[in-house]
Amino acid sequence: MDIDVTPKPDEAAWLLTDLLGRPMGHVAEEPAGEFKIHPAGQALLTMKAMKCGPFRTLDDALAEIELFTRGTCRRVLGGDPPAEADAAS
Repeated sequence: MDIDVTPKPDEAAWLLTDLLGRPMGHVAEEPAGEFKIHPAGQALLTMKAMKCGPFRTLDDALAEIELFTRGTCRRVLGGDPPAEADAAS
C-alpha cells in the first residue's frame, strides 16, 4: 500500500492518505522529539499489529509503515506556494 505524507499546516503532524485520497491517519511529534503513528480509516485494520511509536524521527516512523504495509511513503508538499513563487510568475 503506497501512502502520501503531507505536512499538516501549523502543526508538528503529517497526514497519511492512500493513493485514492482516503485518510489513513497521521504521524504526530508528541512530545517534541518523539513521533507516533495514529492509524485511522482503512488503516485501522491494516496497521492493527504495527508498532505505533514512539520513534526518534519522522523517517523512522515512515520506515515502520513501509515495512509493515510493504509499500512506499511519499512526502508531498502541502499548502500554498511561497509568495516569492507567485511574484515570479
